[in-house]
Amino acid sequence: MKSYSHDEMKKLFDASFVMLKEGEIVKATVIKHMEKGVLLNLGLKAEGFLPIEEFPTPEDAAVGKDVFVFLEAYENRDGFPVISKKKADFQLAWDKIKHLYENGELANAVIRKRIKGGFAVDIIGVEAFLPSSQVEFRSQSDVNAVIGQKIRVKIIKINMMRKNIVVSRKRAVEEEQVKLRKEIFKKIKVEDIIEGEVRNITDFGAFIDIGGIDALLHITDISWPKITHPAEVVKLNTKIKVKVLVMDSESGRIAVGLKQLSPHPWEKIEKKYPVGTRIKGKVTSVVDYGAFIEIEKGVEGLVHISEMSWKKDITSPSKILNVGDTVEAVVLSVAREERRISLGMKQTTPDPWSTVDEKFNVGQKVVVKVTNLKDFGAFVKLMDGVEGLIHINDFFWDKKVKKSSDYLKKGQKLEAIIRTIDRKNRRISLSIKHTKEDPFTKFSEKYSEGAKVTGKVSDVLPKGIRLMLEGGIEEFIPANYLAKRGKKPKDLYKLGDEVEVVIRKINPRLRRIILTEKEILRKQVVKKKEVVKPKTTDKFTIGDILGIKNKLKKK
Repeated sequence: MKSYSHDEMKKLFDASFVMLKEGEIVKATVIKHMEKGVLLNLGLKAEGFLPIEEFPTPEDAAVGKDVFVFLEAYENRDGFPVISKKKADFQLAWDKIKHLYENGELANAVIRKRIKGGFAVDIIGVEAFLPSSQVEFRSQSDVNAVIGQKIRVKIIKINMMRKNIVVSRKRAVEEEQVKLRKEIFKKIKVEDIIEGEVRNITDFGAFIDIGGIDALLHITDISWPKITHPAEVVKLNTKIKVKVLVMDSESGRIAVGLKQLSPHPWEKIEKKYPVGTRIKGKVTSVVDYGAFIEIEKGVEGLVHISEMSWKKDITSPSKILNVGDTVEAVVLSVAREERRISLGMKQTTPDPWSTVDEKFNVGQKVVVKVTNLKDFGAFVKLMDGVEGLIHINDFFWDKKVKKSSDYLKKGQKLEAIIRTIDRKNRRISLSIKHTKEDPFTKFSEKYSEGAKVTGKVSDVLPKGIRLMLEGGIEEFIPANYLAKRGKKPKDLYKLGDEVEVVIRKINPRLRRIILTEKEILRKQVVKKKEVVKPKTTDKFTIGDILGIKNKLKKK
């Protein structure tokens, strides 16, 4: 056997470690536990030492366990190799992280702590930053509850020099969702009935997890009966069966329905509630124009304000109905396609107009109450559910009325005469003036054309005067029919002055009496013919009258 010198043996020994290079990661084996660490066999002439803190768990430091370490130097001043497991772990992890980043693959991470602007997460032993803007935690109201949670992330930025890593949970979820949606779109189709879990509830609906992706269950597709919030029917974290309604492969949107699993309550509704059916229901809503009545679950009808009572003085449904009231009504119409049922409450009692001919007669004097005032007249109540109209032309015999509110007030009671009754069209006309004798008829019977009458000035106008005759008849006399001339009427006449006039014409059709003061003057002139003989004429001019007056004054 060949023998070697000391120098030759040293050269051979050193040559055996040529494969290990400083600055590289090498494999070592744990051979012994020490007080503060472990010894490792690297295949060098001396063992390496590592503090126990560099091992994540006791199992990682078990004797015989192979570990990777970073060889910083073959030996230190004491002749031992300088090694680091942390550096090896970081380098190995960094290489893998770089591979994941360059290939666009997702990485597993553990959320370690909350830091400014986001979270610190662990990826293969390397710390990375998860910004708050890239967070996407499912069903977590408290962000602290996610500490220690394992998540999948997308590496969106790395800095080799600074060894910085930025990740996104949101991007990872989006990519996972895309993959899941493609798989689910292959498995299910519209009209399929599937099972899902209620993941989130909002005011407009609920999101159902159907195997990793969300489908929207809109509030309008939860129940046939109207609900105000989805939580009335569905509960968080519960499993429910739903029907697939919409699948949009371009947007990835899936919509599902719950109510579609049960028959529509409006099916064959017209056979179930034909017109004329008497129903009993509960008031669910009261609005300005009426009230909605629930006939059965999912079926409501509207009682319009005009169908609530035969009375005409109901101004607001809330005055007679409240939510929760139970009422009786009659079905007036059914429109299944429009989901509308019209109901009437007043039809449950006899129509007061059906007996109006028995209770009232034309010419009958009645006491009525004013219920509403319009410019053209006043609506009055004869009895509950029966109203009539007094037109402004029937207020007074000889007074023009511009609007009813100038003479009447709402709630006022008064006497009136029934003029017409139209039960078919539900109309009754009444008159106030017919409760008194017509003064025009009385006057025309007493006086004839050519007669003298005396009246009082009731108004002085720019172009004449108004004269009040007996019986309250008021007539206008134009200036050219007045005896006093030469000045404006306001300078010649005063309110209350008595004026004697002659009736020139009585027109019953127009209810007009034409009066003149000039005829009185003409007759006075005729009596004094022997003194002053006027020109022979049937008509007097202003010059004639003034000339006669001057001559009489000289006499």
